[in-house]
Amino acid sequence: ITADVRYALDSGDVVFSFGGIGATPDDHTRACAARALGGGLSLHPEARDLILARSQEVAQQEGKPFDPSGPDTLRRLQMGCFPEGAVIIPNPYNRIPGFSLNGRVHFLPGFPVMAWPMMAWVLDQWHADLHGQSRLTEQAVIVHGQMEATLTPLMEDIEARFAPVKVFSLPSVDHPVHGRHIELGVKGRPGAVAAAFDALLEGLNLLGASLGPTSVR
Repeated sequence: ITADVRYALDSGDVVFSFGGIGATPDDHTRACAARALGGGLSLHPEARDLILARSQEVAQQEGKPFDPSGPDTLRRLQMGCFPEGAVIIPNPYNRIPGFSLNGRVHFLPGFPVMAWPMMAWVLDQWHADLHGQSRLTEQAVIVHGQMEATLTPLMEDIEARFAPVKVFSLPSVDHPVHGRHIELGVKGRPGAVAAAFDALLEGLNLLGASLGPTSVR
């Protein structure tokens, strides 16, 4: 675990770790994260306040007096012992927080009911600039009366000029509307796709291809 956390910290990537941040003997992730940083664990003051508030709520629900120095409370406080420099991740389910290191490696509980909203919060609060970067779009045109072999050089040219945009070719022999045709298109990031599709249409016109309707997906 220590080696994996060290690798994640050095990678520069956004990494999520799930589970192993409790206070039972089989929970090693917090200690390993501290070891990966070359330091130890200490009780995070904000985590301490959140855990004490949650412990008081639990005591009230069970009709028991709240003892901030009792053994159960002290064990719960262990879950707020994070590597030095950690930033907490709020937990809307039960207030027991997760933590983040270097703003890019995030440690969450293993329970999906907690991890899901905590991960969403991290992505929205700290990584909003990354949203939508993997969104792809496609633009295509119906081509009549051409063979794929004839269109292959044009397809290769488009991919070479507009990489990483990809070209696709979907032949059909018995379409109920367009009959025998090829659906020829490009797919990739929206801005790059528009320019590549314009070049594709230009190339098809130079070949004298008979074109049908276009589509955007």
